[in-house]
Amino acid sequence: MAPRKRRSFFDDDIFGEGLFGSDIFGDMFKRHLTDMFRLMEEGGPKEGEPLIYGVNIRRGPDGKVVREEFGNLKPTTKGAAVSDRREPLVDVIEREEDITVIAELPGVEKHNIKLNVEGDSLTISAEGADQKYFKKVKLPAPVLSGGAKATCKNGVLEVVMKKKERSKPAGEQIKVE
Repeated sequence: MAPRKRRSFFDDDIFGEGLFGSDIFGDMFKRHLTDMFRLMEEGGPKEGEPLIYGVNIRRGPDGKVVREEFGNLKPTTKGAAVSDRREPLVDVIEREEDITVIAELPGVEKHNIKLNVEGDSLTISAEGADQKYFKKVKLPAPVLSGGAKATCKNGVLEVVMKKKERSKPAGEQIKVE
């Protein structure tokens, strides 16, 4: 019996079965992993600079699947490139009266975080000793810019914003007699 050929991590058939399969996750994983190794072979990133890529997949309040990427690996027309700003992992929690945004910002002190609320979006900009972060978060509803509360502890930012009251229809009710 001939010895079994050991498969390489880059062999196409390794992605055709098992954990990653030939589905959207397997295709995405293969594409990004190939891009990361290509970047390493081309001399990037700089020594000590990590390549970070992740995906947060959840079901939104409307029942649809929401897929958000994070990290410093950004797609370009020539494949992936390393960005100088990292997109943080962000979670948005909607309640009846408020919206909470939680962002992971490792290595950032609270005085180095800038937040801007405008309508139904929150912009997070932060700078740590070794890393810059930037993310524009689409909120599920418009919020009040005043009265928002933000805390940051151990690199985890939490922002709680009150929702704007939904406007009532203009007009006057007519009583039927």
